[in-house]
Amino acid sequence: MIPPGLLEPAVLLAGAAIGGGLFLLALALYGRPPRPSAPDGAARRMELLRTLSTRTAVAVITGAVVLVLTSWPVVAVGSALLVIAWRGLTGGAAEERGSMRRLEGLAAWTESLRDTIAGAAGLEQAIPVSIRAAAPSLRPHLRALVDRMHTRMALSDALRMFADELNDPSADLVVAALILNSKLRGPGLRDVLSALALSAREELDMRRRVEAERRATRRSVQIVVGTALAFAAFLVIFNRSYVEEYNSLLGQAVLFVVAALFGAGFAWMRRLARFDQPARILAPYRRAEAPARQEEAEVPS
Repeated sequence: MIPPGLLEPAVLLAGAAIGGGLFLLALALYGRPPRPSAPDGAARRMELLRTLSTRTAVAVITGAVVLVLTSWPVVAVGSALLVIAWRGLTGGAAEERGSMRRLEGLAAWTESLRDTIAGAAGLEQAIPVSIRAAAPSLRPHLRALVDRMHTRMALSDALRMFADELNDPSADLVVAALILNSKLRGPGLRDVLSALALSAREELDMRRRVEAERRATRRSVQIVVGTALAFAAFLVIFNRSYVEEYNSLLGQAVLFVVAALFGAGFAWMRRLARFDQPARILAPYRRAEAPARQEEAEVPS
């Protein structure tokens, strides 16, 4: 039962929620006009902004609907925050699967590069040939690496930028071996690449076993969150007399404490199910290093 003083704001909020829902439905059906392509970093930022904007709109609509149904500001704000943080609360699996796909593609590319070098081809000739056998996730980065090599950039600098684009500690091991070989030009690169490919395969098997165990933890998080929300909704809808105490200011303060405790528990469970990327081995490449080295080389001794 909505109090008489809140009837008009409730109608306005309901109208706003319906209008926002219709707008999102039309946007989902007809889409948006394509935008011009942007660099990788800018494209990722634009994709993140679009995701956050959509999630924020859904969160606002959810909060407005909850406020109309319960007239509890704390629950409305909590519902909006839960919608925004839902992917982070139950996520982690997508990032881990993506990391394993990159690791598998890196192992296959390392083996392909090793076999190409076995045909008496140098590193500069083997890298362009290896693109054809590379995984789709690696091909854009490999093409960018080959383009840098064609512009007379030093191979070590091009490999450092290639490692920054991959942003993976396992890739740093392979790239570090290639950088050392590009500078020293010594034998044994095939053996090193074979060992690195074998190590990547073993790491991939270990990650798959760990991911299978973490899947159970993530499922537990989803069950606990869903059960808590379903029980709270059941009390609000079918037993309003039991939760009447929350209509007062003191009740809202108590509800805030309860919601904060639930939020802390959800965040802790999310921490248990989160995939933490190991630290990289190679330091990020600074573009100013290459011109500086070239100037030093041009100064006569």
